[in-house]
Amino acid sequence: MLKIRLKYLSVFLALISLLSFLNILYSYYFNLYLNLNTYFYTLLTSGFFSLIFFKLKSSEKKPSLFEKILTILFGYIIIPLILTIPFYFSIYNLTFINALFESVSGFTSTGFSIFNDIKQIDQSLIMWRSTTQWIGGLYFLFSIIFLIDIYDESLKRSLTNFISLNNSEIIKQSVKIFILYSLLTFLIFSILEIIGLRTFNSFNLSLTLISSGGFLPFNDISLVLNTDFKKIVLSTLMLISFFSIFFIYNLILFKNRDKNFFYEDYNLLLYLIVLVLVFLLFFGYNNEFINILFSIFSSISNIGISLNNEFNNLHFIFLLLVIIGGSFFSTSSGLRFIRIYSLIKFSINQILSFSRPRNIFMNRLLFSKTNFELNEINKYFLSIIIFIISLIILTSLISFSSIDFEKCLKISILTLMNTVNSSAYGIHDFDFQNIHFFTKYSIILFMIIGRIELLTILLIFKKYLFKN
Repeated sequence: MLKIRLKYLSVFLALISLLSFLNILYSYYFNLYLNLNTYFYTLLTSGFFSLIFFKLKSSEKKPSLFEKILTILFGYIIIPLILTIPFYFSIYNLTFINALFESVSGFTSTGFSIFNDIKQIDQSLIMWRSTTQWIGGLYFLFSIIFLIDIYDESLKRSLTNFISLNNSEIIKQSVKIFILYSLLTFLIFSILEIIGLRTFNSFNLSLTLISSGGFLPFNDISLVLNTDFKKIVLSTLMLISFFSIFFIYNLILFKNRDKNFFYEDYNLLLYLIVLVLVFLLFFGYNNEFINILFSIFSSISNIGISLNNEFNNLHFIFLLLVIIGGSFFSTSSGLRFIRIYSLIKFSINQILSFSRPRNIFMNRLLFSKTNFELNEINKYFLSIIIFIISLIILTSLISFSSIDFEKCLKISILTLMNTVNSSAYGIHDFDFQNIHFFTKYSIILFMIIGRIELLTILLIFKKYLFKN
């Protein structure tokens, strides 16, 4: 019996084949022949493995949670390896570790890059970089559906009324995700076209924004966003990956929806409003407020791109926003605002219950009638503990390359939160190409760890270390 559900992965390998074919058509249409053969290699390889994985027999029994986790982890290994092909066989003579670094960075929607000058890259390869982000964001959303049983009940209710999804419901939700993801990508592309961006830039940026990625088709975004109006529009579009991908869908079908489907997005909206008002109060007098607002929206959505404006006194705050993150069911990373808010509220209620034992304090979030349980709080707390442990380990590993501690810490946070390095965090000039190979492998590993639900790591340890 195969513990890894290969048919699940065959769908994404088939999608890679389709995207490779589209890149081939694009290369032929615009006479971009420099890296054309690499997309044929990718098309054949992904198509071959997709067919093999689909034909292989697997158990007809419902997969266990551990089998699902193994499947997702295996996908984060095999898919980036195939996405590596165009980088490795390109004309740029990339080593395997550099090619793998670029593909994993794209697939995990992190955005770290070994390319220092994007202008020197063939346009078809720039498109491929953006494509790796897009398919990585889609894979992440599908993985949440596939691993829905590890999440707490209150977050499940923001997605579905089903306590546990059967195969037919998983397929139904997955198709809905694919349609919404594609439509939102097209919406972003259309809006960028309307405000006057070049079509090539609009297309690549749409793939970046919907996936919370960090790859850009140019070196300096400030030259493209040359008006305040364009900055405001792009800032607003980044919020699409901050809220749940179902938010707009649920609004359209509001009459048929329970309020529980909205409670997380309502809390996120309140959080966003308070955040903007606080920054407006302290920095509203500054002519750079629109640039600050851009960095705020970029940080909370875990995209991380900035306008190359140095705000030295705000680096720490932007990093905190990155750690907090966005919606549970979005392509953003982070610890998730709703979890941190729940922990804070639970802690305050615990303190108040001791000081006022006669009063009853409800562990209930705003805009929700459901109380969160103690086991959910334990999961939230464990997620934070795992993040802290991962941060300490990665910072230590990176420090072996004689990089100063501040940069090590910032890169570690951005790696675990899958957010690109930029001037918003004072680390836009970090050279990933020339760092030690051990550091690259460490960052690759933790980019994957940061992208999967941190709770899955605990479940793996529990499986092997606490079998009884």
